[in-house]
Amino acid sequence: MTVVSRPGALAPDTAVGTAAHALELRDITKRYGAFTAVDGVSLRVDRGQFLTLLGPSGSGKTTILMAIAGFVAPSAGAVLLDGRDITGLPPERRDFGMVFQGYALFPHMTVAENVAFPLRVRGLSRAAREEKVRAALDLVQLSRFAGRRPAQLSGGQQQRVALARALVFDPDLLLLDEPLSALDKKLRAELQEELKALHRRIGRTFVNVTHDQEEALSLSDQVAILNHGKLVQVGPPEALYERPRTRFVADFLGKSNFLHGMVREVRPDHIALQAGGTRLVQAMREGHPAPGMPALLSLRPEKIALLGEEDGAENEVTGRIAAWAYLGAGYGLTVATADLGEIRVALPAWRAPIAPREGLPVRLGWSADAAVPVLEDADGG
Repeated sequence: MTVVSRPGALAPDTAVGTAAHALELRDITKRYGAFTAVDGVSLRVDRGQFLTLLGPSGSGKTTILMAIAGFVAPSAGAVLLDGRDITGLPPERRDFGMVFQGYALFPHMTVAENVAFPLRVRGLSRAAREEKVRAALDLVQLSRFAGRRPAQLSGGQQQRVALARALVFDPDLLLLDEPLSALDKKLRAELQEELKALHRRIGRTFVNVTHDQEEALSLSDQVAILNHGKLVQVGPPEALYERPRTRFVADFLGKSNFLHGMVREVRPDHIALQAGGTRLVQAMREGHPAPGMPALLSLRPEKIALLGEEDGAENEVTGRIAAWAYLGAGYGLTVATADLGEIRVALPAWRAPIAPREGLPVRLGWSADAAVPVLEDADGG
């Protein structure tokens, strides 16, 4: 979708414009009787950023979004917009746009009437409504569908109508509650690209909720990972993927192997670990583990190579293929090893060095900086 603009409405901001606002959550807690849905969450969304709240079902992400929108009153803590406390403001006075998972379009209204609804509620004149609706529909490439009803549109088109309706009144924030989850995989990927382009185009602050890791990685400037109502880690997508702090983050955000070992040697630039009869070399990161301490490493499948007879690596282990699957762009291998258990390997299919089959002996290798030490915490908190 190529985004366009009309004069006077939803015009693009230069870099981050004055229409973008900063959001801050301070120790937000929400209790339902003895159950704590959100437990002391604090985070900041800078002006013009795209933040995604990511976590499994029951992690508290939707409750946080509803607290931002004003539909849920926190048991404790505060919601601030540009430093102003809005915790007590009702939803209609927050001036936030919202896109729901199920679109929430009025079936008896046309596309144009659905988009115009927030403007009618705000008492804008008919001429002003028509101009803003035209601009919003132009923005999402749906001008030619203005006279249709939602039932005459595809799921992706309905989602665009919902976006146009949420943006038509120039909201302070755009809140998205799993807006793409009802779409099939191909359409979801297409709309991810369009939503990211739309965010760049209009320069507003977006807060998104999803349980889809790929969506969070592809859309966001910042990702906040939640588990059991607690904020586990927040940062740019690449930082979370490459440098997870805990086993939960590494396991939830993509696939990972977890290697257990005992620290045997500490050098200025690396540590040596022993895992059964296998010696592992790990580049020194933050912290200084002492010899004799247990360590846990997270190793992504795509960072492991299949070694040929003449190849070498800082870390090597032999094993046999226990299972494999063809995934189009590559093969997913499960290699059984004596000391490290089963190791998952992502092998590019194009000119793969082997034809995978069960029982095939292989030698795996990876560099000392490929893995990341993580904390072993069962609940991720």
